[in-house]
Amino acid sequence: MSAPHRDTALFTSAQSRAIDRRAIDELGIPGFELMSRAAAAAFAQLRRHWPEARRVRVVCGAGNNGGDGYLVARDALAAGLHADVIALGEPKEGGDAAAARQAFLAAGGVLTLPEDDDALASPDLIVDAIYGTGLNRAPEGEAKRAIEAINAAGVPVLALDIPSGLSADTGACPGVAVRATATATFIVHKRGMHTHLAEMAGEVVLHPLGLPEGILEPPDATILAPRGLPPRPRDSHKGTNGHVLAVGGDHGTGGAVRMAAEAAARTGAGLISVATREQNVLAMNAARPELMVHAVDGPQTLQPMLDKASVVALGPGLGQAAWGHALWTTALDAGKPTVLDADGLNLLHAEPRLLPARIVLTPHPGEAARLLGISTAEVQADRFDAVRQLARRFEAVVVLKGNGSLIGSPDGDVAVCPWGNPGMASGGMGDTLTGIIAGLLAQGCDPFEAACLGVGLHARAADAAARAGERGLLAGDLLEPLRRLVNGLEA
Repeated sequence: MSAPHRDTALFTSAQSRAIDRRAIDELGIPGFELMSRAAAAAFAQLRRHWPEARRVRVVCGAGNNGGDGYLVARDALAAGLHADVIALGEPKEGGDAAAARQAFLAAGGVLTLPEDDDALASPDLIVDAIYGTGLNRAPEGEAKRAIEAINAAGVPVLALDIPSGLSADTGACPGVAVRATATATFIVHKRGMHTHLAEMAGEVVLHPLGLPEGILEPPDATILAPRGLPPRPRDSHKGTNGHVLAVGGDHGTGGAVRMAAEAAARTGAGLISVATREQNVLAMNAARPELMVHAVDGPQTLQPMLDKASVVALGPGLGQAAWGHALWTTALDAGKPTVLDADGLNLLHAEPRLLPARIVLTPHPGEAARLLGISTAEVQADRFDAVRQLARRFEAVVVLKGNGSLIGSPDGDVAVCPWGNPGMASGGMGDTLTGIIAGLLAQGCDPFEAACLGVGLHARAADAAARAGERGLLAGDLLEPLRRLVNGLEA
């Protein structure tokens, strides 16, 4: 993956440490100078966000993250604020953190031991400087107690680099973690603050600390940027914009395949056909006459529809009984570009098989766990690894849905969606995403581009629809803002 702009590049903790080391070794910037820059940037962010704060308490660990905290406290004292430090352990003698601690004391600062004041309820603001990006275990002892007290204090929290207890690599919390109001992160974005439990970081602000982009290496992943499709040529017609065939809608689940089909239409596919149970045909034709809805009772009636289609959306409401299995097998055998979701994925777990060359899988964490033969908790413990494993195993583009959805390619590229909201936890959202990605494939996007653009459009449309409130958000509410966003308009 080539290096994108710093604002959209995501790095692992090991990469972040390597970049720090290059800044010191190749650019000749002393570690204490980097620490001072980080503290100055964080304190400036603190003043912008909370200009009325007068009493600041900084909770410092023994490592370099604690060193950043000591210097933030020193800068707060210099600005005339009341600042004290709760010290969790002694920094390594002779190191940069020890020098930072001494600088705080030289400025008139006072250290408080955890047992002297563990309520953390008196300040206007708390700065979390306990752990940095290297933590990969559950906090214990006085650090654990301090994190719990910070979360219980009821005041805003600014985390330095990353909230203590949150994994910089995975976004998981193996134990307790600070729930920050905002995070001042330094030099590069850490990938763990953008998926799974990303809300722990609050508002993340990146501070490059004056380091040039040339010092960076290719990132581990990237953040999606907002975009739509370019205007169509004036001589465009329905035949030039693809023909999506949505297959599904067993007894009682006709709504699922209709939502997928309608989303493909709103995304701009030229023609939409639906292969479904006979009982669904009348209702769909009445509700959305633009869809070409056909009753299919097996492979013989499905095959002519497959022959005319350019893209297949396979799985919404399909079921796993004989009818759904027969359509699933026939559709995959056609080898058309395909989006496979829902029961299409459950059937794949039950019956592994060769997939079309151009395919997008869209599992939620539970479906991903079944496909990998592990638990849902294991998927969520390292979503980046899970999406890469799935993409390699099935030689497919994979969308791992959830907070901070990930899109992975067989080549190992991963993109992260920064949009979306809890209102999307309702029935039909996945069906809508399937249709959006299918509609983009039909209009000429390659699978990775279609998945990235589709996930972004889906989440941004949901955010626009959620302006009226997250509770009660329906999948169908996304269609109008989706239409605007795919055309590059404001939603």
